[in-house]
Amino acid sequence: MWWFYRKGSSGFSGASTAEEVTAGVDGRGLVAVITGATSGIGLETARVLALRGVHVVMPARNVAAGLVVKESILAGIPGARIDVLEMDLSSMASVRRFASEFESLNLPLNILINNAGIMTRNCTCSCDGLELHFATNHIGHFLLTNLLLESMKKTCRDSGTEGRIINVTSAGHTMTYPEGICFGKIHDPSGLNDFIGYGQSKLANILHSNELSRIFKEEGVNISANAVHPGVIATNLFRGRTIVAAFLNSIGRIICRSVQQGAATTCYVAMHPQVKGISGKYFANCSIAVPSLQALDAELAKKLWQFSLQTVSS
Repeated sequence: MWWFYRKGSSGFSGASTAEEVTAGVDGRGLVAVITGATSGIGLETARVLALRGVHVVMPARNVAAGLVVKESILAGIPGARIDVLEMDLSSMASVRRFASEFESLNLPLNILINNAGIMTRNCTCSCDGLELHFATNHIGHFLLTNLLLESMKKTCRDSGTEGRIINVTSAGHTMTYPEGICFGKIHDPSGLNDFIGYGQSKLANILHSNELSRIFKEEGVNISANAVHPGVIATNLFRGRTIVAAFLNSIGRIICRSVQQGAATTCYVAMHPQVKGISGKYFANCSIAVPSLQALDAELAKKLWQFSLQTVSS
């Protein structure tokens, strides 16, 4: 496992923790929205950002669970500023309600971390008639990002501080179709393999951040967009995959990272000054890495953008 501890150009490695990569970083005055922050690496990301002084807003499908998490963070960080608002990423109506409620808080927005994700046993449909992996892991985040962009742009203009958008993806983005994304299966997932359904949703996360970055550069907007692979972590993501969960639990000490290590790359890209001005990249082990060729397909990214825009507008 020597490679796990080998430090990259950032000075950090796959063994670094979220606290270590943000040591000395002052997040006071910043506001971050973090999806999927009620468990796993999302919770650790929220805790560490709060530890660094960031005002954290947690969208939660289960508000009661979100409030329990808030209290647990406050118990360790008494001065933490945390808000919990209801949101179900698989429902576009719920995402719109969250965005409206966030706007009513009159808060700036510096950091958006699209962390939440699901891996289901079957490729079923969301309440909006979309394949559930794609609806939750991509479309919900695509819509959320679009709805919060004006707030981020205004914050950047008023503060002069770079905004940062982070899409949490996975090395599983390689498990997909030869063409990358089978758009015909988004509205009709019958016969779709669940691993491929998950894989193409994770590929969409990278393509989304790449196209966002291209648009920001074209418009001259001071917001970066990057994708991060957190590594293999035995979290609630695998709760519906009994065999996968058992496999990871049995060899977890060998291949799995702790939640503290798994949240490191996200926290690094969200807060570290080394990342300033870097956009449209894929990070792993707190360093720039190389994703699949499909993830670098600019035409596929544009096609996905148009498909997603049409989907959230219909």
